[in-house]
Amino acid sequence: MKNVLHFLASLVFLINYSCKAQQLVQTTADVQKLKTNEQQFINKPLKDLLKEIKPEIKTAFGNIGDPCFFSFRFIDPEEIKRRSLENPSVGLYVYVKEPLEWYFEKREKGKEYQWTKEDLEKYGNLTVIRIKVIGKD
Repeated sequence: MKNVLHFLASLVFLINYSCKAQQLVQTTADVQKLKTNEQQFINKPLKDLLKEIKPEIKTAFGNIGDPCFFSFRFIDPEEIKRRSLENPSVGLYVYVKEPLEWYFEKREKGKEYQWTKEDLEKYGNLTVIRIKVIGKD
């Protein structure tokens, strides 16, 4: 009996652990889950939210105005141009508490809209205050 209880406890632990290891957003169709679960990301670092996204962020834009936010897209700039206004790609807007320093003239030419590992390091500790999702995939 003791072995059975030990086995069941181990099994529950493994199931629980494997569920938490999977990212919340597996495909771009899942991006809406971030809005649904917004409260778990509010007042947390941006990097925590980005860890929950499996699809590659191909395009990013930082708005330095008030409010400050990032616009993330999962398609490249050329695909954005080809899409019509009636069929926009899914967009993730993440509003942050702190001011942004996002200046196109300081970004690498030809890669002004590309989200990089350096961007994650620079902006990853900014505090999320709101999430908005637009479009659909």
